[in-house]
Amino acid sequence: MQVNSSLDIPTRTSSIPKIPSDNLLCSSSPSIIIFKFHINPFKSNATITTSSPSFTNLNPLSKTPLPPPPSLSRPPRPNDYPTLNLLQRLAAAALDKIENSLIESPVRAGLEVIGEIPPSLNGVYRRNGANPLLPPSGGHHLFDGDGMIHSVRLGPGKDQAAYCCRFTQTNWLVQEKAMGRPLFPKPVGELHGRTGLARLCLFYARAGVGLVDPVRGIGVANAGLVYCNEKLLAMSEDDLPYHVKINGDDGELETIGRFDFAGQTREVPVELPQPTMIHDFAMTKNFVVVPDSQVVFKLSEMVLGRSPLRFDPDKTARFGVLPKQDRDQSRIKWIEVHDSFCFHFMNAWEEIEPRARPGPGPSNVGKTIVVIGSCMSPPDSMFNEGSDSIQIDLCEIRLDLKTGKSSKRVIVPGMNLEVGQVNKWKLGHTTKYTYMAIAEPWPKCAGIAKVDLETGDVERFIYGHERYGGETCLVPAIAIGDDGEEDEGWILSLVRDEGSESSELVILRAKDMKQIACACMPSRVPYGFHGTFVSQYELAIQSDTTKS
Repeated sequence: MQVNSSLDIPTRTSSIPKIPSDNLLCSSSPSIIIFKFHINPFKSNATITTSSPSFTNLNPLSKTPLPPPPSLSRPPRPNDYPTLNLLQRLAAAALDKIENSLIESPVRAGLEVIGEIPPSLNGVYRRNGANPLLPPSGGHHLFDGDGMIHSVRLGPGKDQAAYCCRFTQTNWLVQEKAMGRPLFPKPVGELHGRTGLARLCLFYARAGVGLVDPVRGIGVANAGLVYCNEKLLAMSEDDLPYHVKINGDDGELETIGRFDFAGQTREVPVELPQPTMIHDFAMTKNFVVVPDSQVVFKLSEMVLGRSPLRFDPDKTARFGVLPKQDRDQSRIKWIEVHDSFCFHFMNAWEEIEPRARPGPGPSNVGKTIVVIGSCMSPPDSMFNEGSDSIQIDLCEIRLDLKTGKSSKRVIVPGMNLEVGQVNKWKLGHTTKYTYMAIAEPWPKCAGIAKVDLETGDVERFIYGHERYGGETCLVPAIAIGDDGEEDEGWILSLVRDEGSESSELVILRAKDMKQIACACMPSRVPYGFHGTFVSQYELAIQSDTTKS
């Protein structure tokens, strides 16, 4: 095992004034999502879909949809408040402008850059996260905050960096902001015990009489970010994604609206024995791999005063392998994999035995699915307080489609490795390297690990004393196949110095794990979830509508 914390650049000595603390760190998910699982805790099924099922209109008094949300990426205007009188509207707009300047950050150009940004690293890095706009009325969990995107514009040279952060204007946030109080029950922090049941009943009662409208969505869009089909999409498990556009040359963000894929997608219901927590999944060239873990929804636990998300020791964990092009679940093959709760998967691919005979469509004969994921123990430690120390093992899980058997190998024993990325050109295909967050001391991340998936060898970059980051973002230098190697490119990570309460975007060479530059942020950036990089070319061809 190699340790690399050396710098090719001088260390930073400047500091930034301290501002209030934020949520704890949580991990994130893969950068490319094609399918989404819609999990209903009241039903024992999952739906594989490129959109989510629309929500039933729970508001019988609502005859028209909500007006488009006012975007916080522009100054508030008096006409954003049509139900108030003129003086009230002017006062509300002025106060909102002040509030937004304190919570969000307008574009700050000309950031200090130590080292030099590589010429081909030209685009915008964005990272999503949960940041509550309003103080929670009940218990709070780091998954519950409103979606906020942090954007860092990068260009070649020593002074080409800009920063801004904006809330994604979800239906949830727009309604709560207008009312000035929380309205939607927080799914993890507040839905505990009898008070959680009461909050849920009150929410449906308010919806029934028209005090809150869930028709336009009930999600916070605080988890994943993906650039797909000329759109940047902000996602969470509980709703459709939101289309967010990057404007101008400085990385400014604007919420376009909730994205329903214009009806161009298909849904494949998958029956499960009981409601299951599914945060992530894996894909190969021909298959979707569905985890059915031992972390389940048990609403009966709320009556006993506990969280409905529980570990079920009587359930056997398994993976379902479904041909990607199928329109129903009839050909899904379930394979048991004990002790395999993976919050995140890095990649998956197919291995075919030489004797397997080729034929039309994906064949199960002589084929093994290899899944790379981080297996967590205890499995429900993300959702329930406990004294047990957490263990997160980066594992290779092999699913034999011929025999229906599985095997599991810990790739790097003794190190907590969570939420990582592989070269995006290798997704669904055999991968040699993955770049992982070193989740120590949990739930913080002390550095980055470059892992050789074949040998288990690790090269580490440690951020330093009281410095912690989150998910790594791998930006390939060139496409694989264009004379490029898998580990050619750069690693991006937002790092927070808890001593000085300052933050910076650290840039490493992926090949040798050495820092070549950092961009100093104008204020402390809270810990967050998923991130992705959008190139200058992708910026130029962005769509500005919610239609496909």
